[in-house]
Amino acid sequence: MDADQLFTLCNMFAIIGWIILLLSPYVKYAMIIVQKGMIPIALSLIYLYLILTYFGETDGNFSSLEGVKLLFTSDHAVLAGWVHYLAFDLWVGSWEVGDSIKNKIPFWIVIPCLLLTFIFGPIGLLTYLLIRSNINRRVSHENFDFTVK
Repeated sequence: MDADQLFTLCNMFAIIGWIILLLSPYVKYAMIIVQKGMIPIALSLIYLYLILTYFGETDGNFSSLEGVKLLFTSDHAVLAGWVHYLAFDLWVGSWEVGDSIKNKIPFWIVIPCLLLTFIFGPIGLLTYLLIRSNINRRVSHENFDFTVK
């Protein structure tokens, strides 16, 4: 399979994963398919294949911006970077859904976080963490008895 075909396949996996996350309250096996890692694991295995097969083909390195740019001068290196992004952002979105269930955060509040995580990764995570922190702070204050006895 060439880099373009693998790119299309990985994008398809990721899009299916994100759709399942967005529909997770209604998809019976969402926990297994995405939240327990089935799709992120598949993407991670593809990433592993790309790294084992193509890493070191370029003269780049991680010690400077110019070195990093050189790392991404081959199609397979760019694809590996893209798959890295797809796998991690989907995993973060999965974590947000699972954590929101654990913390009893209404799903409709999580949806914008998922969309931001899908498009802007860390901004979606930051948004979710801020919302979760605010909700947890409110809940802990509501449960605290301020009356003097």
